[in-house]
Amino acid sequence: MKPTFLTICLLFTLFTNLNAQKKDKTSRYETYVYTSDKINSLIQNEYQKQNEVVNDRSARGVLNDFGNAFLNAGKGIAGGYVSSIIYLGVNAVGSLITKNANDKLKWEEIVKAENTYQETLTTVEPVNNFYSMQSINGPLDPAGMSFNGVGCLRMVDGDTAFYVSCHIDESKIYRIINHSKFELSLDTLIIDPYQCNLPNSNFDTEFSFERRNNLQFVIEIRMISSWINQWTQIQSNQELGRFTLSVPISQAELDAGGKLRYVRTANVSEKYRITGESFIIPRSYMGYRDDSDHYRDGWGTGDYKVEITIKETCGITGAYRKNWKSDWKRRSNVMNDENFVQRSWKTISSQRWDELSKQWVIITLKAPADIANSNLLKELKLPGGAGGQKK
Repeated sequence: MKPTFLTICLLFTLFTNLNAQKKDKTSRYETYVYTSDKINSLIQNEYQKQNEVVNDRSARGVLNDFGNAFLNAGKGIAGGYVSSIIYLGVNAVGSLITKNANDKLKWEEIVKAENTYQETLTTVEPVNNFYSMQSINGPLDPAGMSFNGVGCLRMVDGDTAFYVSCHIDESKIYRIINHSKFELSLDTLIIDPYQCNLPNSNFDTEFSFERRNNLQFVIEIRMISSWINQWTQIQSNQELGRFTLSVPISQAELDAGGKLRYVRTANVSEKYRITGESFIIPRSYMGYRDDSDHYRDGWGTGDYKVEITIKETCGITGAYRKNWKSDWKRRSNVMNDENFVQRSWKTISSQRWDELSKQWVIITLKAPADIANSNLLKELKLPGGAGGQKK
């Protein structure tokens, strides 16, 4: 069966017009939610292997205390994921300038603040149909499960800067049956460190292994869902699980093109392992009347949200710290620019269903507030632009 997938496109356009800042650059994020009929077939095969009665899955009825069972379902998931983030954007970096300290201390604080960048990509509205069909056997009936993983691609000026693709771990399908949980495995990974978002600064400074070390990407995927049970108890935006992939990057691991590339090979141990797990998505209760006008229990196809957070971190090399004076002098030329310190940013998001390509499309504009005008919104087909979408 040929797999299909939803595509969630996020366009981040960064505009700057200050002197001595990075050149105007456009980066495009596309987030994929994969679906496939293969997962349902694997689940049915596993049922047969375990000699379970496929025609009587009502034994999986776990309606009692259903709401409480999932209230904190995402907490305590194994995996070393990032539980808190310290994020210093451009404005926060600029505010450090006003502190009373010597120039070297100022430089050290600013450069360290530039060593962290985080981007979170998420759906604006829920994605429908974790399962391809409704069920009469309970909220956690896995029959028809079609979700098969996620991926994320970042393009910069037409070149791949970042790509990750992961699917359901087929070697652990039994966990779906035994525990109503699934795991993910990494298939493909591409990272161009020279196109990363570090240093996190408006200064015209690109990433360099001569200046920065200990580069690491941490990708976190969260599964979120809302549902209603048989007693009309509503659970809203509950985290059902999360996955984490940590990738340290050294210059020695890059190919001739300056990129880190990894493709999983069969029968070879994984170099990068995705930790964590998630419950399958609970189906909402949706009773119905049959042909004899008898009211029957039924459950829907499950809607959910996927949130991907990409965190980039690095350190400072000894050589860069030793030559701090020349770097400080260059920075000082623009530090007193009021716009550099105070300029605010505006983020606008729009989500729509593309009937032609059968996919969800999310476009997110991130730009200085004074540049996010109606003409720009119109060009990107975002709300607030003349000629935008009508509801």
